[in-house]
Amino acid sequence: MAQVRAVLEVRQVAIYFVAITSGAFAGLTVSKAGALEVVINPALAVMLFVTFLQVPLAELGAALRNTRFLGVLLVTNFVIMPTVTAVLVQFLPDDPMLRLAVLFVLLTPCIDYVVTFTHLGRGDARLLLAATPALLLFQIVLLPIFLRLLLGSDASDLVQLGPFIHAFIWLIAVPLVLAGAVQLWAAQTTSGDRVATALGLLPVPATALVLFLVLASVMPRIAEAGTAALTAVPIYVAYAVLAPVIGWLTARSLRLEPTAARAVSFSAATRNSLVVLPLAFAVPGGVPLIPAVIVTQTIIELVSELLYVRWIPRLSGRPAI
Repeated sequence: MAQVRAVLEVRQVAIYFVAITSGAFAGLTVSKAGALEVVINPALAVMLFVTFLQVPLAELGAALRNTRFLGVLLVTNFVIMPTVTAVLVQFLPDDPMLRLAVLFVLLTPCIDYVVTFTHLGRGDARLLLAATPALLLFQIVLLPIFLRLLLGSDASDLVQLGPFIHAFIWLIAVPLVLAGAVQLWAAQTTSGDRVATALGLLPVPATALVLFLVLASVMPRIAEAGTAALTAVPIYVAYAVLAPVIGWLTARSLRLEPTAARAVSFSAATRNSLVVLPLAFAVPGGVPLIPAVIVTQTIIELVSELLYVRWIPRLSGRPAI
């Protein structure tokens, strides 16, 4: 099993590229591909469960006490990156719906699959996982404030708590508890250790499945409002280039060690698109423009993550697998 796992990890970027391209092709050619959207969250939950199994959950208590990391993470995500975002959106047309869509996604740091990509990119996934409740709380509180500052009071009233809480419970809390139970079982029994070892083969295939499902389901939405989606592309590309560099430089300037700095870099670059997507459907008159603009960021981000897992570790001179 160790040899199979090693092969999967060595070939992971190629596997993910195939998953993304085949998912995009399916989304454009299969008429009912959009229906796959209903299985994205269960697939995400499985992906995060097998990822959490690779993280020493017994050490989460120590991670929670790392106040320096938490402070740098929060400053990066809720001071520095919102400032960058506020500058970037000024290059968009003066269309409130378009700007709202871009702000929805770029102002909210990811709380789910960022842990997986941080783990793959040799960042300290343990620290980032421990910080997810704080990331969730701060974005719930601050998103309406940011929207009010950048778009006015009407936009701030469109934020709802439901999608954020639902995502945290089913994509973080439940997989985390299950992973902890399996780790405890593995530490106490031979059968548990065998199950944990077998599940250790799944992170790469589970991530590939999520990438395929996301691309297959979101491509039809982009076709619904292609012009608006294309207008946002340069902003998203600029963010994808700037964010990991800014995150890394901020973390290193504040003396975080390389693995923690990588986690900040991944967090700065990875946004909460799948969680905020339900907000798009709650905006009166926002469909199809807002969902299309949001999922465009998802596609750019997922492609970028394939580059990040190779490139971000090299910032400290240590290559990824």
